[in-house]
Amino acid sequence: MTEAAHSPVIAYFSMEIGLENHIPTYAGGLGVLAGDTLRAAADSGAAVVGITLLYRHGYFRQRLTSDGRQIEEDQSWEPEAELETTEVSVDIEAFGRTVRIQAWKHVVFGQDGEVPVFLLDTDLPENDPRDRPITDHLYGGDEEHRLAQEIVLGFGGIAALRALGYSDVAVYHMNEGHSALLGLALLEERTNAEGIDETRFSKQDVEMVRQNCVFTTHTPVPAGHDKFPRWLVTKALGDQRVQALEKLGCCQGGVLNMTFLALFFSRYVNGVSMRHEQISEGMFPDYPINSITNGVHALTWTSDPFRFLFDRHLPQWRADNGYLRYAITIPIGEIRDAHMSAKRSLIDFVERRTGVEFDPTVFTIGFGRRSTAYKRADLLFYDMERLRSIAGRSGPIQLVFSGKAHPKDTAGKEIIQRLEEMGRELTDGVRFVYVPDYDMEAARFMCAGVDLWLNTPHKPFEASGTSGMKAALNGVPSLSVLDGWWVEGCVEGVTGWAIGGQWSPGEQGDSAAESGSLYEKLE
Repeated sequence: MTEAAHSPVIAYFSMEIGLENHIPTYAGGLGVLAGDTLRAAADSGAAVVGITLLYRHGYFRQRLTSDGRQIEEDQSWEPEAELETTEVSVDIEAFGRTVRIQAWKHVVFGQDGEVPVFLLDTDLPENDPRDRPITDHLYGGDEEHRLAQEIVLGFGGIAALRALGYSDVAVYHMNEGHSALLGLALLEERTNAEGIDETRFSKQDVEMVRQNCVFTTHTPVPAGHDKFPRWLVTKALGDQRVQALEKLGCCQGGVLNMTFLALFFSRYVNGVSMRHEQISEGMFPDYPINSITNGVHALTWTSDPFRFLFDRHLPQWRADNGYLRYAITIPIGEIRDAHMSAKRSLIDFVERRTGVEFDPTVFTIGFGRRSTAYKRADLLFYDMERLRSIAGRSGPIQLVFSGKAHPKDTAGKEIIQRLEEMGRELTDGVRFVYVPDYDMEAARFMCAGVDLWLNTPHKPFEASGTSGMKAALNGVPSLSVLDGWWVEGCVEGVTGWAIGGQWSPGEQGDSAAESGSLYEKLE
């Protein structure tokens, strides 16, 4: 069975895609952005198809102990109950074995169209026991497991597209470098060679592949770019392919850098904010890098009270989000009523997840993102006495925090524990709750229901950071470090407030100074 493919189409490859809250095929911002991109494509009627992996055990479900230690548990689900089977399977070669891949289908419905998303699954009885778990966990396993996943996404994704009937693809969009091996797969396809060596392709072949590929890089941190040693790549792909990669200049110094591979095979490259473009140009000076600032899917992230409000005053907003600029004409009393309704929903959600009862009349600050060192979730607690003093003079404050740390991110886990410890030390004037298992559902409640959205990354490591955009759709202003999209979105005292000043090359973060700015603005 094959798909009735549009001609031509854009094939969007992403290691994670946030399709639905209960389909655990995403870990955080990258996946949510991918889901929002495909929802926007469906709204516009664009001919797009998505490719990702299945992840039968998800990313992980987060549970917190009484002292704030993160416990990871499988996020198991039943693909058979949520997805359509395509009856399409393909074979690829990896680690000297034939790996069979089955494609499952989910459809993203929009205002004027739909986007099919195909999820690749290796948990098949005919596969070697070593290969069945390749698609079990998102970002799990060791280096070899990670490379195996990226082979399935790149080589398997191209093979699946062809088997599904997508023969006329105009653009292959690599969302981060995880899918970069699709460039090598396309080169082999073009030259009719499997396991291509350096004698089987020309500069023209490479250029023809490049004309069909674009690449979005999301990571301003060098350590965040996947790299694999030559010996492992040889074990996985064979010596001929490695020699071809070396001839192309994509495997240098005994290392295959997936970002460099994606850059090499792309005619167009973009970062995800204007600031990120500047950072990426410094990291990859040999490649022209543009910027397309991330966005969010308005209908997905607008709470019910604000949907009703916009439907009443701006009835065309669902079809054309540009109408939201006229929200300035909505009476402030109606906006306050809608916000209080969203806030009460947040309070109810927090109680369901944590058992903690908050007061909807108390000023509430929200912080929700991946727990890792550069996000600095603890910056608000830099001077506990100052925080207590602000609450004593200005009135009580409630803090709703959430976020998962990667299972191997020890520093990120320690931040969660430290937050829980400091939260217990606060007086009644400042109440704190850490909501476990941050996901799309939690983000919807938090971004819509808090009174102020907080973001405190270490400059310049926030590539974009779109949670503040989700808050803005619900009338919630941001208090944020000037990094990522906020450099473009901050109008001081109007859309929110800036913590600290602009970043300049070579600047080192100063938590003491930035916390002082945070407290001054908060006060």
